[in-house]
Amino acid sequence: MNHERSRDLYDRALSVMPGGVNSSVRATRPYPFFVERGDGGHVIDADGNRYVDYVMGYGPLLYGHDAPEPVQSAIQKYASAGPMYGAPTEIEVEHAEFVARHVPSVEMIRFVNSGTEATVSAVRLARGYTGRDKVVIMQGGYHGAQESTLVEGDADHPRPSTSGIPQEFAKHTLPVPFNDEEAIQEVFEEHGDDIAAVLVEPILANMGIVMPVDGYHQTLRDLCDDYGSLLVFDEVITGFRVGGLGCAQSKFGVTPDVTTFGKIVGGGFPVGAIGGKSEIIEQFTPAGDVFQSGTFSGHPVTMAAGHEYLKYAAENDVYDHINRLGEKLREGITDICADQAPEYTVVGTDSMFKTVFTREQPAMLDGQCEAGCQQRPDCPRYDHCPKTGGDVANAETERWERIFWHEMKEQGVFLTANQFESQFVSYAHTDEDIEQTLEAYKHAL
Repeated sequence: MNHERSRDLYDRALSVMPGGVNSSVRATRPYPFFVERGDGGHVIDADGNRYVDYVMGYGPLLYGHDAPEPVQSAIQKYASAGPMYGAPTEIEVEHAEFVARHVPSVEMIRFVNSGTEATVSAVRLARGYTGRDKVVIMQGGYHGAQESTLVEGDADHPRPSTSGIPQEFAKHTLPVPFNDEEAIQEVFEEHGDDIAAVLVEPILANMGIVMPVDGYHQTLRDLCDDYGSLLVFDEVITGFRVGGLGCAQSKFGVTPDVTTFGKIVGGGFPVGAIGGKSEIIEQFTPAGDVFQSGTFSGHPVTMAAGHEYLKYAAENDVYDHINRLGEKLREGITDICADQAPEYTVVGTDSMFKTVFTREQPAMLDGQCEAGCQQRPDCPRYDHCPKTGGDVANAETERWERIFWHEMKEQGVFLTANQFESQFVSYAHTDEDIEQTLEAYKHAL
């Protein structure tokens, strides 16, 4: 493939943007390709190269790059009526009503402008509602670029994971390993009266896609109930992607007190949201005392796009289609790995997928999870598959970034650039795309 124009664009970008990008995950080595346009389940770069796209904007594009006609019509209608107003509109009420009807935890909702803004607001809300300061997070979980959760270490020795955050901020955050019931119980025994919330992704979706072991989320639910803390599900990635319109919480049968959203709920436009029990969400100003506000919150074009996005999914076979393709893809990769790289673990559920370059394999593979790790104790991989973010971090992450990603790109398949981010199947993908992708995996592995 020729990448001369992308190389020239990156050279220009380095002069005016730090690292040449506006989001660090886009900075692939030696330089990223620059996208010119999308086409269904594909993207075409600045040099005319065409790729099957499984990045899907890092999750928002449920329908790929060609939204259904009702979505496009709504976007055009609201964009032509005026960019924004600084006043409420009917469409944000309709969108809020739709989400509240379908997501188990949501009685009321506040729309904001990004997933980060949603989680920032959720942490402030939990602290304001409970009168407590400490927040439990999962090691390897990701909740956006906010000071309260860019924290690593453990509950006894938390520390900022990036420069620019005072150590004093980190002391209020308690990182624990995902899927470790003993660890979370010990933290509550020591700090329970000071814990405002447990903030957790239902699936670690920014760390190789780690599924919960059976009963883990119920343990979190029970501990929060026992100690008067809030259980906050971060469904920025899984929301309206896993579990259909009921989101991942409906798939796992555990209802949190508060849920954060982003990505799909805005129909491909910048968005975030915080939903939950009325008595909690009403603590936001102006109804309560927890300040939250934003100039672009509830933007009419975003609300129209998000509302039509979800309405279309409710009225068509969207989830049946993308989940079938997701399962077919994971099954195919599992078979390829069994033949070519049996130590690797295929992960994902519904329309999400990833291959984690784990380093060990069981003595035999008979009876393994066939379409992505489900944390089944009777699976021969159970003692080898990732259970925590640390397990994923210990995989062959450099091989993914330096070799595998480039091999797949040269085969015309666009994957997320590191071992950690999720990948997504869209409604625009076809069985032919899956077959092409599996052939590329055979070559690259």
